[in-house]
Formats: sequence, structure tokens, C-alpha cells
Amino acid sequence: MGAAKELTVDNFKETIATGVTLVDFWATWCGPCRMLGPIVDEIATEITEADICKVDCDAQRDLAVEYGVNSIPAIFIFKDGKIVDSFNGVQSKADLVEAVKKNL
Repeated sequence: MGAAKELTVDNFKETIATGVTLVDFWATWCGPCRMLGPIVDEIATEITEADICKVDCDAQRDLAVEYGVNSIPAIFIFKDGKIVDSFNGVQSKADLVEAVKKNL
């Protein structure tokens, strides 16, 4: 698969509707987001049973507002469209992988 999939308001709901989806809300100007980005991309190459995605909060402000993102990076794990886990700030790869796998 490669890098995490970029989500927009146009494909967000459809992407999270079924299965397990990790979504990283981030911004280009955010230092911690730039630290987390490569970790999320790595997870995208390793876990093929889930969608691993990113949302640029500046470009997709409506999505950030809808999900109450007020500090970034913010990570949500969705299962069949519902939030089942969430994290704020930089997380370890192991913690994120575990959160995805326990919801598969």
C-alpha cells in the first residue's frame, strides 16, 4: 500500500464506514505531526487489514471541527464508522499498531 491515504470531506465517511480505520489529524506546520507522520506511513505498509489514513486539518477544517479536534496530532480509530479509540500527541508505533489490531 505505501503511505497513508489522504482523506477529504469527499471520501471520509465512505472510508470509515466499514472495517477498521486509523485516522491521523495533522497539519504541515505542526512539529509533533511531522514526527508522527512517518510512523503512520510505516503502519500503512504493515497493516493491510485496516485503512490507515491522514486528514490535513488546514485543508479539511470542517472534518477537524466535526470530530472536535482541538490539538494535533489527534488519532482516531474507527470501527464500522464509530470511534472506538483515540489518542492525542505523538504515540509509539507499537501503541498504534496494538490499537488497530485489537479492533480488527
